[in-house]
Amino acid sequence: MKMLRIIKKSIKDAFKSVFRNFSLSMASISCTAVTLILVAISLLVTYNVRNITTEIENVLTIVTFVDANATEGDIADIKDALENIDNIGSVEYNSKEEIKEELSKDEDMKEVLATLDTSPIQSAFVVSVKDVREIDATAKAIKKIEKVTRVKYGETLAKKLVSMFDMIKNGCIIAVIALIIVTAFLITNTIKITIFSRRNEINIMRLVGTSNIVIKLPFLIEGFVLGVIGSIIPILLTIYGYAFLYDYIGGKLFTDLIVLVKPAEVVYLTSIVLLIVGGVVGMFGSTHAVRRFLKI
Repeated sequence: MKMLRIIKKSIKDAFKSVFRNFSLSMASISCTAVTLILVAISLLVTYNVRNITTEIENVLTIVTFVDANATEGDIADIKDALENIDNIGSVEYNSKEEIKEELSKDEDMKEVLATLDTSPIQSAFVVSVKDVREIDATAKAIKKIEKVTRVKYGETLAKKLVSMFDMIKNGCIIAVIALIIVTAFLITNTIKITIFSRRNEINIMRLVGTSNIVIKLPFLIEGFVLGVIGSIIPILLTIYGYAFLYDYIGGKLFTDLIVLVKPAEVVYLTSIVLLIVGGVVGMFGSTHAVRRFLKI
């Protein structure tokens, strides 16, 4: 019962302190909101970059051309060899007859093929990879397979896209960490000012034997409250802003290859992360301020 009374009083004191130091609290909440908005943007970009990378891995394939003199046994051996390569996802065989039939559906292409004495079409395996970053090594391994004549894939495009997306993702992760530190710093300074303004009251409490936990708890709750309030605007912007942007651009960015994550799959998880970050960072900032400033 005593602990419940202490917690109840601490919560009451924390809210009193927030309103008593309203200008400082608003400054802290505003700065927290701004930094958490940037955190939200970084998280959403990171989620989408990961999704785009996965989409590229699904779309990007290695076309493996087979020797024209390869027998059915050779083709079976090539398929087994491909499936034994670690980074291979799926293997699909297309005979030259199937490829020719598919190309012949286009009237212009059909006329071109009809004028040729010898068909240049080769049978081929269409191979997907599990990790697009290893596509070069995978292609080199495929080239070594007997009866494989050529290997074609968008090596230049793959390298550029993967490099660009990795750089964006790493930059976003660094930005999230930096912004969380900034948020903690802002809340720490706000709590420090609050503590300084109440130093006489705190000294009296210590002189009459008030326990450290009773002194610390209101500040911890205050930091938590400031962090949670500061996360409300970023959460609302995340939920409604991302949904609006997704609908406005049709869920795609520049090309059909770059597909954004659907709002329902990302905004609520991001909102929970923002709420946790706001509350935990607020409490951490308060703990740091109390520990370093009060020396109790």
